[in-house]
Amino acid sequence: LSMCSKLCYAIGGAPNQVAGSAASFFLQIYLLDIAHITPFHASLVLFIGKASGAVTDPVAGFFISKSRWTKIGRLMPWVLACTPFTIISYFFMWYLPPFVSGRVAWYLTFHCLFQALTTLFQVPYSALTMFLSTDQKDRDSATAYRMTMEMLGTLIGAALQGQIVASAHVSPHCTVNPSANITDSWHGTASIPDPSDPLSPQVIYMIAAGVIAGVYLLGIIVLFLGVKERDDPYALNSDRAIPFCKGLALTMKHGPYVKLTASFLLISTAVQLEQGNFVLFCTHAAGLRNHFQYLVVTILVSAVLSVPFWQKFLQRFGKKCAACGISWMIPFAVMLVTIPNLILAYFVAFISGLSIAASLLLPWSMLPDVVDNFRLQNPHGKGHETIFYSSYVFFTKMSAGIGLGISASGLEFAGYKPGICRQSDNVILTLKLLIGAVPAILILLGLFILLFYPITEESRRETKLALEELR
Repeated sequence: LSMCSKLCYAIGGAPNQVAGSAASFFLQIYLLDIAHITPFHASLVLFIGKASGAVTDPVAGFFISKSRWTKIGRLMPWVLACTPFTIISYFFMWYLPPFVSGRVAWYLTFHCLFQALTTLFQVPYSALTMFLSTDQKDRDSATAYRMTMEMLGTLIGAALQGQIVASAHVSPHCTVNPSANITDSWHGTASIPDPSDPLSPQVIYMIAAGVIAGVYLLGIIVLFLGVKERDDPYALNSDRAIPFCKGLALTMKHGPYVKLTASFLLISTAVQLEQGNFVLFCTHAAGLRNHFQYLVVTILVSAVLSVPFWQKFLQRFGKKCAACGISWMIPFAVMLVTIPNLILAYFVAFISGLSIAASLLLPWSMLPDVVDNFRLQNPHGKGHETIFYSSYVFFTKMSAGIGLGISASGLEFAGYKPGICRQSDNVILTLKLLIGAVPAILILLGLFILLFYPITEESRRETKLALEELR
């Protein structure tokens, strides 16, 4: 597999991460402080949106598994077809409608559309890994390229969004003299942005959405022009495609897949909680209102630069051993919660980036091993790859939606009020728990489950030899 093919494949995954990163870091604070909907309604938008994307996963897997081979492949047509609609739904997800009463329904509709359409992209794109090469090292290398570019896409999305919209969250009367507004602000009414103002928060967010939509289109063009999809290299002419429902039942009984999914379901929920609440925490709980965009960039630069390190680490010491790096963020996040210091915040951001890179690289590097293991046990079936990938994305999205819904509901229960200078002590405590204690517990539980994951480096080599013999 040539370096050019790996690079084009990796660039194709970046746009989804650019848009997803901007939404992960900024959608919750946008809904609360710009759109001025209640935390409860924001939790509904976040949870139902994630749930709609999760529900779309098995549906997408079903229809993709039924797709016929075309001149450009079986998976590539799905990637191309959903792209323009994804861009449109993303753009309107950041638009502030002139009406107020139906605003929640507006954001719910376009967030659900965006999540569902990104799923229709993500399932065939991630399953494409299995149809690039028959060699495990090639696939691992392509996955490392992909995760590096996806982390770079996450960085670009958060950096673009953060730099463009930072001014939308700067309130002069809060930054110049915050103590003078602590008491009165509890009873104040949040101001509604004026759409006619060229520098209004609404206009600023629309500019950011347009820029990211352009990046999205460019990445998909590179993917289409630079990647050639190959047919199933292990399938015989006599092999029959596994029916979707039967294949789904088999995957749910496959021990390595169940353990891998359960482990990273918890870990990905922890990462989503960190991403979704980090900007709110910096703004309202840590006194870092003017630094959050730089802290987000620090996290993502650290993650991008550390992906090659983790790839080398897992090649030398094994994939299960590399999972220990995910736990690095726990003590430092707790330190940031207890000692909100600016220098410490940047150090915590750097360490968190290392852990996030490991948490994103490992499951996508381990999932092809699980698919190969399943193929060895079911040698005369084909078409199961999209079932594995769609159901994995389903579980991770559902868990992330539940986590974000609970976090936003927790802010509602604690008494979060949009548009004020300082939140109550209950809100600050809730944000500290959502950044520190809750992710730490979820990560530790996920790593404990991963201890029982049965595929080792030795078994991977045995599977490779057996599949080569089969081929």
